[in-house]
Amino acid sequence: MPIYAYKCGSCGHAKDVLQKMSDAPLTACPACGAEAFSKQLTAPGFQLKGSGWYATDFKGGATSQAAAAPACDSGGSACAAAGCPSASAEV
Repeated sequence: MPIYAYKCGSCGHAKDVLQKMSDAPLTACPACGAEAFSKQLTAPGFQLKGSGWYATDFKGGATSQAAAAPACDSGGSACAAAGCPSASAEV
């Protein structure tokens, strides 16, 4: 559901309201009661519920080079191939 920003033209009261897209816009200000409460033009805001795609698919982020590189074998061939500094120190 979208989150809309409203502001009263009479008293200046501002409020964010969670509404369905099909709901009628609010007109009465909750602070002063004037019929000058209107939607403001803002960046889109919305609320996701449930586990969602972010938590299951993208939360871990991209794999780092350290995770993709082969394990260091104390200066052996895998260590030299990975560019490990211990490979050149033991030569």
